[in-house]
Amino acid sequence: MRVNRLPIRGGNWNNSGLSGVFALNLNNARSNVNTNIGSRPALGESQKRQAQGLDDNTPSKGHAILGHGKPESETLNRRPVPVAKPATVRSRRPLGAMAKTYNNLFPEIYSFENLHAAYLRARRGKRTRAEVQHFEIDLEGNLIQLQNELIWGTYKTGKYRQFIVLEPKERIVAALPFRDRVVQHSLVYAINQTWERRFIADSYACRVGRGTHKGADRAQAMLRRVKRDHGKVYVLKADISKFFHSIDHAALKSLVRRRIACKKTLELIDNIIDSTVKADVRAGIPIGNLTSQLFANIYLHELDEFVKHGLREKHYCRYMDDFIIVHHDKERLHRLRAKVELFLWDRLRLKTNAKTQIFPVGIFHGRALDFLGYRIWTTHRKLRKSSIQRITRTMKKMQRLYSEGRVTLYRIRQSLISWLGHAQHAETSGLQERLLSRFVFIRRGNSDDEKL
Repeated sequence: MRVNRLPIRGGNWNNSGLSGVFALNLNNARSNVNTNIGSRPALGESQKRQAQGLDDNTPSKGHAILGHGKPESETLNRRPVPVAKPATVRSRRPLGAMAKTYNNLFPEIYSFENLHAAYLRARRGKRTRAEVQHFEIDLEGNLIQLQNELIWGTYKTGKYRQFIVLEPKERIVAALPFRDRVVQHSLVYAINQTWERRFIADSYACRVGRGTHKGADRAQAMLRRVKRDHGKVYVLKADISKFFHSIDHAALKSLVRRRIACKKTLELIDNIIDSTVKADVRAGIPIGNLTSQLFANIYLHELDEFVKHGLREKHYCRYMDDFIIVHHDKERLHRLRAKVELFLWDRLRLKTNAKTQIFPVGIFHGRALDFLGYRIWTTHRKLRKSSIQRITRTMKKMQRLYSEGRVTLYRIRQSLISWLGHAQHAETSGLQERLLSRFVFIRRGNSDDEKL
């Protein structure tokens, strides 16, 4: 009986000259474990179709992939997977909202090449961790296993491991196994651009080319413009209460479906969203997930659109669940606050916390805007006192660990350079000099002093 298979990785000993992870094999089952170490690249799809006398729209061989780790006789009877089509865009206007939805995204997610690229992104900065090294022992097999699970719809999000972080404040973080993080990197890479072009320019969290420094620059520019035009400046500074734990699953899924129509992709997204459901409480997404960053921006994009286009406030800036509105009229800001809080509850089931307030910004008749790690005035910018206290504690701890031989000078430099990169965006030249001259690192049993 002839078998239809997708091109698979792995091949024969005599193909070693052109073997490797990305080489394809059309004539060898994956179950042939004795010789599956590499193969000659397969013919290009168009060349293969021409040789078989088929046009570009006719399905050819290579529509099914053998299940990794399963007997060949069990996988031969499976229904072939349709030939992958490129992602398409079709018009749709659900609820009068966004006009375009994207289809056929799933093949991009389970593509072997994209899964391998996702693995490289997921391991960045974590190569020495045991779970990453364990995954790399059989890298090709693990990636093909993920690919097969995605194709056949058997993939399920793994179990979370929870731990507490204390800086900059105490939070519970949930982490997935490494294989699940690979899947999430592939998913985010495939779907991110469907929203990225829709996000407003003044949303700065977890976006390429944005970040805290550009967000702080933009906030200060808004303060300066209002001060210059009106002679005074007020700020509505708001923080959403327990944001990640309050995201409603049904509302989030509805927002996702405004842009994505690919059924398999939606099933994968729903799988990830529902992976934290406990006791029928369908709210909250884990802080540690890569997808949570994108989902959070999708959720609060509704607020961005409401403030920018509904209320027509141009001096608005948001970083994740912190946002500001800058204006010269204090009473107007009070009215805006009431409208925003009503919108957040009615549409997104969110509330602002007790730190939300309206105040003037100024050196003499006001105070600084505390935003994105800086204290910002129209004329200058300083670091938060908590940031200075945090780096001081860190350097004292590193000094003690270095003296005991438990940390290297290279590791200390990495921590300091990270903080200096943040500090240089404020007026901290004197602070940096005092900090660098204060700490001397001495290894026990070594008379030589070392300075950073």
